[in-house]
Amino acid sequence: MNPALPKNVKRKGWGNIRRKSGVNEFSAGGVIIKDRKLLLVKVKNLSGKIVWTFPKGHIEKSETIENTALREVSEETGYSCEIIKPLGKTQYSFRHKNKFISKKVVWFLMSPLKKIGIHDHEILTTRWVKINEARKYLKYETDLKLLEKIL
Repeated sequence: MNPALPKNVKRKGWGNIRRKSGVNEFSAGGVIIKDRKLLLVKVKNLSGKIVWTFPKGHIEKSETIENTALREVSEETGYSCEIIKPLGKTQYSFRHKNKFISKKVVWFLMSPLKKIGIHDHEILTTRWVKINEARKYLKYETDLKLLEKIL
């Protein structure tokens, strides 16, 4: 550990990459629930791993956080949904293409209204999972914390 680095540097596994040289990203997403089941998306993440997670995406200019969450859920699952309530925020960081990325995501609990299409090309598949079996699928710490909020 380099003692000359400021405290805001994430040291573990990041070497001397400083936050100020990185990128801040902001996203919104949804945890969709129906009949004690959750709708998950299967994706290939930036490191090439196949993972199950909740749908989310980047906030576009002039778009509200709520509209972003609803749009991303629709695009990634093929379901039109309504927001039940806010679930809070998560934050995590990672490295991609030699850049440090700090990502903040605002989450909403949602209910599906109607199946309107299929998921987009970024999603490998979707699956309804019993809420008490979701831990078997979800591996990201932030997803598991969201799950705890709705149990």
